[in-house]
Amino acid sequence: QVQLVESGGGSVQAGGSLRLSCAVSGRTFSAYAMGWFRQAAGKEREFVAAISWSGDSTVYADSVKGRFTISRDNAKNTVYLHMNSLKPEDTAVYYCAAGRMVATTAAGSGVDYWGQGTQVTVSS
Repeated sequence: QVQLVESGGGSVQAGGSLRLSCAVSGRTFSAYAMGWFRQAAGKEREFVAAISWSGDSTVYADSVKGRFTISRDNAKNTVYLHMNSLKPEDTAVYYCAAGRMVATTAAGSGVDYWGQGTQVTVSS
């Protein structure tokens, strides 16, 4: 069983920055592609970013390109989401996800494990 635990959420003003972390335990972290998704109140969960097991391939949603950066540290079994220039529309619960391949993880269909989520609130 793989466990994903997110941290780093909080409240920030528009234009600010946050870094989310997702600590993974239970199996070989480096075998998994990792991703971040988010779900705003009243909306469906949407893809934000994904990274391959090696870290050499990344994918981003158009809405966050140039503002968010996904990275991973396989030695620490942790994946990060660096969020800059935050906007009120970035307000959501952010979920960490683990899957076999970056493409299917990004699509959501290939996610094997989910975290419990962390709230990010951006005020104008």
